[in-house]
Amino acid sequence: MDKVEILVLRNLLFNEKYLRKVIPFIKADYFEDTQQRIVFEEILNFVTEYNELSTKEVLCIEVEKRQDINDTSFQEITKLISYLEEVPTDYDWLVDTTEKWCRDRAIYLALMESISLADGKDKEKDRDAIPGILSDALAVSFDSHVGHDYLLDYEARYESYHRKEDKIEFDLEYFNKITKGGLPNKTLNIALAGTGVGKSLFMCHVASSALLNGKNVLYITLEMAEEKIAERIDANLLNVPIQEITDLPKVMFENKVTNLAQKTQGTLIIKEYPTASAHSGHFKALLNELALKKSFRPDIIFIDYLNICASSRYRGNSTVNSYSYIKAIAEELRGLAVEANVPIVSATQTTRSGYGSSDVELTDTSESFGLPATADLMFALISTDDLEGLGQIMVKQLKNRYNDPTIFKRFVVGIDRAKMRLYDCEQSAQEDILDSGQEEEYNYEEPKPKKSFEGFKFS
Repeated sequence: MDKVEILVLRNLLFNEKYLRKVIPFIKADYFEDTQQRIVFEEILNFVTEYNELSTKEVLCIEVEKRQDINDTSFQEITKLISYLEEVPTDYDWLVDTTEKWCRDRAIYLALMESISLADGKDKEKDRDAIPGILSDALAVSFDSHVGHDYLLDYEARYESYHRKEDKIEFDLEYFNKITKGGLPNKTLNIALAGTGVGKSLFMCHVASSALLNGKNVLYITLEMAEEKIAERIDANLLNVPIQEITDLPKVMFENKVTNLAQKTQGTLIIKEYPTASAHSGHFKALLNELALKKSFRPDIIFIDYLNICASSRYRGNSTVNSYSYIKAIAEELRGLAVEANVPIVSATQTTRSGYGSSDVELTDTSESFGLPATADLMFALISTDDLEGLGQIMVKQLKNRYNDPTIFKRFVVGIDRAKMRLYDCEQSAQEDILDSGQEEEYNYEEPKPKKSFEGFKFS
């Protein structure tokens, strides 16, 4: 795997858009390796003088002119230059990764300089300079935007009002209604349910639906093994009861998966972590690794489930109370959603009083009332004997930043536990569930719900 420094040099040589974005912020000192630093210096010198991309041939000629290297170093540098080939890399990820690398290197160098000052080894600066050095390093950022000027930026503001927001659509009518067409990026969305009600089933279904719609899906599991999550998604996508999957002949199973692969441009990655061992920092590292090794950037992330994540702020054996701990996890996951520019879907447990109840409130959130304060969308999944008999599960909105939560506050969806699938119910099933008059009050013209499995013919 190439180091970040190689990616930086490679794209400074071949990617003009990237070069003009990042070159003002990169310093030669950020390159720890001498050969890499020399290559960067020559790229910078050429761009500064000619305002054009350099080439490998130019670099070799310019390096040969240097008086500060010997023949051995020259050979090593030319070998490095020859290794720099154009490799397509996602621009946004590349810029974000470069920015983080610059900041990390700036902080490291600032710490080294501060230690030197503290030891009195620097004759030009004294210890009073340390706060400023550290502050400058922490402030390293590629963001030149300093805020929205209300009076001058009205055109951009008007365009934003009329820009169609990129959303992950559901294949369930009423979920699209309550979210005004799907889940927006940079959001945290949480299902609240008791054990065995359907938290993982819900997430597996939505993940399957997103994959069918050509989206890249990352499913992080901290409760079940990767194979168990994959088995549930197999049941959903291959239209086979979960208990019968093991009975499928290998040829038939292979044909079903092959047919499925031909129907979507999306990718589904399932990653398992031990319970309570991973936090948002681990998930960020995973995103970087997936981008680097597989050129994979998710459109939506599922985390199964929130309560058994760790927090990057607190140690696992910390004496911090559960309210602060779970709230911290929720805030970190929402921060991850913003940083990765995706919606995150997770789940949480009900309290004992909420388990088995026919009506669930925010107060039934297990361990932390701080969780609903952080989430953008939070809803309860409710199962009763009567609903199970009808093959249904009730959804109750608890918090909604996308729409009025009193509109379609309660509704039902069909549930097929054998095939790990949810589906729209007939409108008559909603008549006794929907709040009085809300159909008439709802003015949003939603798109017709997609039938996820329409057109799929499995052999």
